[in-house]
Amino acid sequence: MSTHLPFVEGILSADDVAATAASIARMQEPDGGIPWTIGEHTDIWNHVEAAMALLVGGQVEAAERALRWVPTMQRADGSWPMKIVAGEVEDDRGEVNMSAYFAVGVWHHWLVRRDRRFVEELWPSVRAGLDFVVSLQQEWGGIQWTPVDDFCLLTGCSSIYQSLRAGVALAELLDEPQPEWELAGGRLGHAIREHADLFADKSKYSMDWYYPVLGGAVRGEAASELLATRWDDFVVPGLGTRCVDTNPWVTGAETCELVMALDAIDDHERALQLLGEIQHLRADDGSYWTGWVYELEGYENETPNVYWPVEHTTYTAAAVLLAVDALGDRFGASTPGSGIMRGNSLAGDFAEIALECGCEGVAQHSPA
Repeated sequence: MSTHLPFVEGILSADDVAATAASIARMQEPDGGIPWTIGEHTDIWNHVEAAMALLVGGQVEAAERALRWVPTMQRADGSWPMKIVAGEVEDDRGEVNMSAYFAVGVWHHWLVRRDRRFVEELWPSVRAGLDFVVSLQQEWGGIQWTPVDDFCLLTGCSSIYQSLRAGVALAELLDEPQPEWELAGGRLGHAIREHADLFADKSKYSMDWYYPVLGGAVRGEAASELLATRWDDFVVPGLGTRCVDTNPWVTGAETCELVMALDAIDDHERALQLLGEIQHLRADDGSYWTGWVYELEGYENETPNVYWPVEHTTYTAAAVLLAVDALGDRFGASTPGSGIMRGNSLAGDFAEIALECGCEGVAQHSPA
């Protein structure tokens, strides 16, 4: 069990990491929930990401309180509501990406703390969540967004791929095999790699570009080739990564997720550069602004060179800390959970299962 904080030499020190984790803890609500920012809504995915970052930053009690809060909001079908405000449900749709990600948070806790009792306590909630998710898998391998929205999202499904691998790793740890998750993961990975055109078109968002790499479904040379396809569309030299390809707006969360995707394919030089460049969003107290609208000739719909939105967000701070931990493995110091996005501690990549289930024969048809 590690008691040392990660750092990346020349970018963020261990003290900087501690300050950022403390900024997340300050926004945690009394019941354990972690909203986007004070007064905003909480969603399970970003909440879990923030809990992981708290653990990275040494805020163990706050992290465990956050993780224990998650089952309190779970419904009988295993799903979680999409938006929660001060403990009250604002949007009750069960979103699959959010319902899957708890597995990643619990596996990350195991890597860092090695507390089997904690895993056993939260396992029933993880299992119910992933059972809900795989029940919404479509014939061609994609997993539909909600029970009432039957389209599939590439970003969300790429994250679900990682969640299924974490879930299978937890199942192996507890000796409770979940072969249906492995089968679903094999089909989903194949759909991400070979049938990306069947997902809803969200290509204007940078997440749809790098998430197949970040989630682990696309790796190796194919991952490098994928990131090369739109690098110039999304990466702004010296500033970070755009959220949307049409807007002059770089965001800290997308930039740091891209950092982790690059780290996962051993592109450390560009990962390190981006992590350093996005520090212009850091505030004096260690929190992070969400993004920066920069000057762009001919663009008249935004005021340039300002922070926007005018808020510090927990999910941005969380992405920074997870990126520091990932790169700290090579350029400073890290926690035992630093490889969570590289996937080197997760269950297999399901590629053999994709072959066994005959995914190569999936018809090229519209998911509608």
